Amino acid sequence: MTRIETARLILRRPVAGDLPAYEAYCTSDRTRFTGGPYTRQDAFEKLAAMIGHWEIRGFGRLILCDRFTARPIGHVGALQLDLNTPVEMTWTLWADADEGLGFAYEAARAYLDEVAARGYFRPSSLGSMRTITALAPSPCVWARVRILVQLPRTGCQRRCPIGLISSLRLRTSRGKPLP
Repeated sequence: MTRIETARLILRRPVAGDLPAYEAYCTSDRTRFTGGPYTRQDAFEKLAAMIGHWEIRGFGRLILCDRFTARPIGHVGALQLDLNTPVEMTWTLWADADEGLGFAYEAARAYLDEVAARGYFRPSSLGSMRTITALAPSPCVWARVRILVQLPRTGCQRRCPIGLISSLRLRTSRGKPLP
């Protein structure tokens, strides 16, 4: 999975050329709920880890690019930094100006559809993927994206939209569980 196209976005693997936009995001206040703001060196290391995740794990996050300008605007996808922890589904928009336009939904839906179509993250091939955790600035954002993408809230005992989870733990970026 190296490229996914939607009506407004191109999702592709991260590249070195993403560093200026990613650095601007990492050094901004937008990262305050994920341990930031970060230094430029931290941003470099985080992007290098995002690139290397594909080589080490065989899957990872994709960069969201505006289809018409090629401007990188965020990232979306699966993350597993430790094999003893569940795979996480993550997404982040890098600038305030891109919020509220449906990019998170469009990217997450496209990513999850591609994952399902390719049969990624089956328990037999990747081990346990029982929980997906993600961060959002507010419960309202999460609830809206969760509903639009049709992710279950908790206790999914049926085949979920991406065919790989038995439960979903949602929390806000402040660490509080969502109702």
